[in-house]
Amino acid sequence: MSQEFPPPKDYSHLIIDGWFHERGPLWPGQAFTLQIKKVLYHQKSQFQDVLVFESEKYGTVLVLDGVIQCTERDECSYQEMMAHIPLYSHPNPKKVLVIGGGDGGVLREIARHPSVEEIVICELDKDVIEVSKKYLPTLAKGFDDPRVKVYIRDGAKFMKENQSAFDVIITDSSDPVGPACVLFETPFYKAMHGSLRQGGIICTQGECVWLHVDLIRPLVKSIKPMFHTVEYAYCTIPSYPSGQIGFVIATKGGGGGGGGGEGGDNNNKGCKVPVREPEESVQKELKYYTTEIHSAAFVLPAFARRAIFGDE
Repeated sequence: MSQEFPPPKDYSHLIIDGWFHERGPLWPGQAFTLQIKKVLYHQKSQFQDVLVFESEKYGTVLVLDGVIQCTERDECSYQEMMAHIPLYSHPNPKKVLVIGGGDGGVLREIARHPSVEEIVICELDKDVIEVSKKYLPTLAKGFDDPRVKVYIRDGAKFMKENQSAFDVIITDSSDPVGPACVLFETPFYKAMHGSLRQGGIICTQGECVWLHVDLIRPLVKSIKPMFHTVEYAYCTIPSYPSGQIGFVIATKGGGGGGGGGEGGDNNNKGCKVPVREPEESVQKELKYYTTEIHSAAFVLPAFARRAIFGDE
């Protein structure tokens, strides 16, 4: 097997005087720091630098190539919204594909939906899965569901081999640097479109409106001709840059993620209004997602709406 990516860099320099300092090219001039209680794991995988540490206030923290992926304190907001916005916007999701998401948190949330019969995950870096199972069991328990099938391989190639196969595709990716760059390019979205069934929904990690509208706007513009609807939502999460992360959400054809769930013109409204809602027992287990916050997540600040969608 040929080396697809350059050898991973070392990020030990980001640990200074017992603090982890997150500094990166996608948020120049700012940094986020967490006090380290104990470094639990720090090794290089085939693709990236993998760090896990126990923090003083945020629980266990997973860091890939110097960028925080999740913390036990606030992972619920991202995992729940990334999974439940598309799933509760679909009337009857049966097959779900996750690209990335090796920590297992999104799988954990998908598993709350009884209609789902098969959950497929394509994760490029097997080390992320193994490390998460050992150090982040509250997230990695998503792998324990019998409906989950794990493929350690390139997600784009997998989708090309599985056309019109999935009701929902969720891309839980790192930031667009290194191996994750391709996940923010138009060809990857074409691959997702091809792998979706009619009426299907995609949800992808969509960066931050405070930092990345110059990345978000051209991406949204480039995929609009491809999908029936293209929308943007967001959630708050303290440990991500500027305390916010967004989601690009798009539908393939009418009938899957409609605003009203009964066909007709409502199918042109995208995913702003859920067509299903959590059972009471499920809602009691959720820490962030509600039907109200589902719809509210699509209400963007004026500057972000103009920057991403223009005068629409």
